[in-house]
Amino acid sequence: MKKRFSFFLVLLLALSTFLAACGGGDDNAQGGEGGEKPAEKKEQVLNLLDSSEIPSLDSALATDQVSFIVLNNVMEGLYRLGKDNKPVPGVAESYEVSEDGKTYTFKLRQDAKWSNGDPVTAHDFVFAWKRVLDPKTKAEYAYIMYDIKNAEEVNTGKLPVDQLGVKALDDYTLQVELKNPIPYFISLTVFGTFMPQNEKFVKAQGDKYGLEANTTLYNGPFVLSEWKHEQGWTYEKNPNYWDKDTVKLEKINVKVVKDTATAVNLYETKQVDRVGLTAEFVDKYKNDKNFSTELEPSLFWLRMNTKKEPLNNVNVRKAIAMAIDRQAMVDTLLNNGSIVANFTVPKEFVVGPDGKDFRDANGDLVSYNVDEAKKLWEQAKKELGKDQFTIELLNYDSDSSKKIGEYIKAQLEQNLPGLTVNIKQQPFAQKLELESKMQYDLSFSGWGPDYQDPMTFLDLWTTNNPHNQTGWSNAEYDKLIQEAKTTLLGDLQARWDAMLQAEKIVFEEMPFAPLYQRGTAYLQREYVKDIVSHPFGGDYSYKWAYIE
Repeated sequence: MKKRFSFFLVLLLALSTFLAACGGGDDNAQGGEGGEKPAEKKEQVLNLLDSSEIPSLDSALATDQVSFIVLNNVMEGLYRLGKDNKPVPGVAESYEVSEDGKTYTFKLRQDAKWSNGDPVTAHDFVFAWKRVLDPKTKAEYAYIMYDIKNAEEVNTGKLPVDQLGVKALDDYTLQVELKNPIPYFISLTVFGTFMPQNEKFVKAQGDKYGLEANTTLYNGPFVLSEWKHEQGWTYEKNPNYWDKDTVKLEKINVKVVKDTATAVNLYETKQVDRVGLTAEFVDKYKNDKNFSTELEPSLFWLRMNTKKEPLNNVNVRKAIAMAIDRQAMVDTLLNNGSIVANFTVPKEFVVGPDGKDFRDANGDLVSYNVDEAKKLWEQAKKELGKDQFTIELLNYDSDSSKKIGEYIKAQLEQNLPGLTVNIKQQPFAQKLELESKMQYDLSFSGWGPDYQDPMTFLDLWTTNNPHNQTGWSNAEYDKLIQEAKTTLLGDLQARWDAMLQAEKIVFEEMPFAPLYQRGTAYLQREYVKDIVSHPFGGDYSYKWAYIE
């Protein structure tokens, strides 16, 4: 997500690498004196795990899976994803669209409040969205708002912020003007970057906003009552939430645990209610009644810094992409339902105007081929005039990521003679920062969709996208993506064909090497009900969850 499906929208994922798992609570049986023992009653407390610290709860600056999961549960935008993964009203009660599809008028509910008791108004959305697009904010996700009239011009400093096509007609009426009619705009509004912010509170906190539990203001189902950095955080039910009667959980405890064996032990000793499993634990637990797997639309790949030698050579990049046995990786190293990725738009994510899955149309675009990899590698060495190269692999510091990094190093050093790979493991937030600054050679990375459309993966590789982070640029690719976002919106088949063509162009120059589409294997207590998993946006909603 960093983050990041067929209705359109992301991110970071019960990442088998970013995110170790979610977990659970102890039994709290209550017995009676004499007569029949009453039914066991469990407190509405859920105990979960994560493998990473929260980088930021400032919705203007958040870019990763962990932050977006938390934001999805402590904040609420105009709409949120419901239990069936379709947008349902959040702060907005309803909306109207103009005949040309370019103007949306949202009516906001008057009972939505911030956790300090202030009303949530249309002005909070105007302030938040202008703040995202203000060049001074340096929001990496600003581009996701570029469908709004003048958004790109504001973000690039060509127009003042007050020219943005969003205004509060009154306290509870928000008007949004778009550049072009886009069929997935309501889906976009569930994404974290579109959430409101209380101007007075944000300005009072200054640079500390979103960095502590008490320097953040909430308007969602939960608030953060505690946030101990690198250790964990606690959600508590928000008494000011407009739909608080729907929320059953009183508390959610999240503990940061990077090691899977430790996480599984916490589950076994009933200290957590849900845990993600890595390969060595899947075989042990696959017959357990609480075991489940699911294929997600999140992808993992090796980003390549095309500005650095030898990765500035296209044959080096292609050799790397062909030198890794992905099938062995998903079968033995992951063993969690993940599948080989030879593409940049995942399987079973979105279908086109003809009803066909995007993947069925474009198929596999690269494959494991050691002989061809060696040939390209030798050709590259001649072109670069060297026989030996040392490159650094930037990686996360979670348990499963370490194993993946070691596997990639072994594959590349074995199949590309003369190559040495050194691994640099970093905590989550620091790794994201190094990627953003392009201070890496290779980087093991993941991306979950922001909305349900191929564009959420394809526009990553455009020249000016802040999440490109490879230095790769291709004018033909940029043109196809721009057309698919603008002039082709009236011809959905032509738009689809342009996106299919664009995906092929990326694989001609290979600024990244795809690895796998993530599956997750996990154990969850049978008494934990209705944790809703989302294919895009924040990965989980706890609004409807309860302990049975």
